[in-house]
Formats: sequence, structure tokens, C-alpha cells
Amino acid sequence: MKKIVILFVICLMAAHAFAQQNEDSIAYAQQGKKITTMLARRARKFGQYEHSLRQHTGIFGMQTKNDIRNSNGILMDIVKTDDSVYKEIKILLSLGSYRQSQFQSQAQQSGEGEIGYMGTINKLRNHVDELKKDAQKQQREADKTNRIFIIAIIVMAVIILLLLRMKTKAKPKAKPTGRRR
Repeated sequence: MKKIVILFVICLMAAHAFAQQNEDSIAYAQQGKKITTMLARRARKFGQYEHSLRQHTGIFGMQTKNDIRNSNGILMDIVKTDDSVYKEIKILLSLGSYRQSQFQSQAQQSGEGEIGYMGTINKLRNHVDELKKDAQKQQREADKTNRIFIIAIIVMAVIILLLLRMKTKAKPKAKPTGRRR
């Protein structure tokens, strides 16, 4: 019964750890996907920025203030996007380090658990060996006691037979006398 309860508890702990690990993996994947989307947006904005730099709507093919302002506005959006990407990367890295620390702690706990189980198994093996030795010793003592009883019974039987024989020899045989009454 205890084995079943222990097995059930271990299964629950493993399921909880797996669910937690799965949630962490999902959060990590979502964060990575978010960063990839932001980087794609940044690449599009950079393409817009290059296009705006090539625009020259002024007289004699020169850039106007509006062209420059437009380019600067796009460049500012790129900088803001970069800042957002850096923040999200920090979050991703913190998730990664959190996952790594969790994996390390789980590995350490598993190792400690295995060492604990191995220690318990060794203790139980030693206890079983001691019990076997005790059982063998008790068996030898029981065999010795049985031999002593058997020898005692045989000796008593021999003594009884000798006494009966001596008693029968000691009784004189009565000779029949011719007298009759």
C-alpha cells in the first residue's frame, strides 16, 4: 500500500513539473515569436527609411524639409522599435535564464532524489542481509535443538529398554510345584 501511495505522489510531482516546464516553454516560444514579429516590422520600416532617403521632391532634384522630416520620423520609429526589441530580448533572456535555473534545480533535485533512493535501497538491502543471517542462525540453532531432542529421546528409549530387560532378567521364574490344593 505504501508503495502505491509513494508511486502516486511521484507521478503527481512529475506531472506538475512537466506542466510547469510546458508552460515555461510556451511562454518562451511566444516571446521569441513576438521578437521575430517586431524585427520583421523593423526591417519594413528600414526599407521605408531607405526609400524616403532616395526621394528628392525639391527643385533640381533636391530633398525638401518635408523629405528630411519624413526620413527622420521613420528613423525615430526604427529607434523606438529597436528599444522595444531590446526590452523584449531582455524578457526573453530572463525567461531563458529562469528556465535554465529551473532545469538545474530539477536536475539537482532529481539527483538528490536518486541518491536518496539509492541510499534507501542500500539500507534495505543491508537490512535484508542481516535478516537472512539472523534467520540462518536461528535455523542452525533450531536444528541443533532438534538434534539434542532426538538424541535425548533415543537415549531415553535405550535406557527404558535396558531397564525393562534388566527387570525381566531379575524376576525369577517360578517353577511349577506339584502341589495342588
